[in-house]
Amino acid sequence: MNLTKQSLAKMIDQTLLKPFASEQDFKTLCETSKQYGFKMVAINPAVVKTCLKYLEGSDVLAGAAIGFPLGQNTIETKVFETEDAIANGSGEIDYVINIGELKNKNYAYIKQEMETIVGICKKHQVTSKVIFENCYLTDEEKVKLCEIALEVRPDFIKTSTGFGTGGATLADVKLMKSIVKDQIKVKASGGIRDLKFAQELIDAGVERIGTSCGVEIVDALAG
Repeated sequence: MNLTKQSLAKMIDQTLLKPFASEQDFKTLCETSKQYGFKMVAINPAVVKTCLKYLEGSDVLAGAAIGFPLGQNTIETKVFETEDAIANGSGEIDYVINIGELKNKNYAYIKQEMETIVGICKKHQVTSKVIFENCYLTDEEKVKLCEIALEVRPDFIKTSTGFGTGGATLADVKLMKSIVKDQIKVKASGGIRDLKFAQELIDAGVERIGTSCGVEIVDALAG
């Protein structure tokens, strides 16, 4: 894939999910994201309004992380978080599945959760991303999640939160793509800190990159 700085930037969700980040940190995040033309700032729901204030006049979206980072909330709690984030102006939703219920092989629960949150996003014309947190999953579980996603049809399935024991891997991306093919987009996140790895992931079929190193990645691209 022939990338330009502009096209690469539009594939990046610039991330700031640290619990101790200040408003100045978010102001810097948003100003930088406007300057580079990133697709989205990936943030916790409490600062959606704050970031939208600093993103005003740009097409950079504010994306809220739901059930983050553990996924161990009830569906009802995730629904409230999702609706509240959208009401506050969030243009994209990244939610973490209930990993425990997946381990329990409670696939009906996983599907219900996905259908519910993706349904809210579709109703409001907001992009939905389902976070698998692959570092805790077997390949069999990853495949099962992909199969459920093919039934529900979120906009993206996503490798990781960046808060687990591991992040994006080429092997996981290739596995996910082998199941969903071009029917659902794949987002890679967690541990993506340089252009070389970002390009490898994109070549493997990734259409969105979640990283706190977007500036460094884009600046490393020639031209």
